[in-house]
Amino acid sequence: MAVADPSRPGRASARFMFSHPAHLLALGFGSGLSPVAPGTAGTLGAWLVYRLITPWLAPAQIGLAIAVSLPLGWWACSVTARHLQVQDPGSIVWDEVVAFWLVLWLVMPTGFWGQLLAFALFRFFDAVKPGPVGWADRAFKGWGARGGFGILFDDLVAAFCALLVVAAWRFLF
Repeated sequence: MAVADPSRPGRASARFMFSHPAHLLALGFGSGLSPVAPGTAGTLGAWLVYRLITPWLAPAQIGLAIAVSLPLGWWACSVTARHLQVQDPGSIVWDEVVAFWLVLWLVMPTGFWGQLLAFALFRFFDAVKPGPVGWADRAFKGWGARGGFGILFDDLVAAFCALLVVAAWRFLF
């Protein structure tokens, strides 16, 4: 079992990231190692990857990639949190990645400003955790599969809230 430095649980490093495939995925291929705002770094990385793959994939293929990324991420987040000895480490950003892909997939087609608005809304709901996002963050704490699901779940609820605001804005304006 690849374990982070036992004297400093929760501290991921490049060495830790490359020690197990689950770590590489959960840490967003390195974006989770950002010393400042790793969740924002992971979301920005997700946006970049989404923009790079959209010319090559049809919307249904992107939806399939998101659907496959969810259970794969559940596994990766569960394993990585256990190895870091922290229930929801900030360095795990796969939850932001897959949730923001879902947001972009559902708000498209939109230009840069629409995507930026979606980014800002998602980051707001993910960071501040108002109402249902806060409930989702507290509801599934723990170790193993439950904890891995909880890591993903609050970000999916944040994505849903961001999408609700975008939908209301489109309806009203």
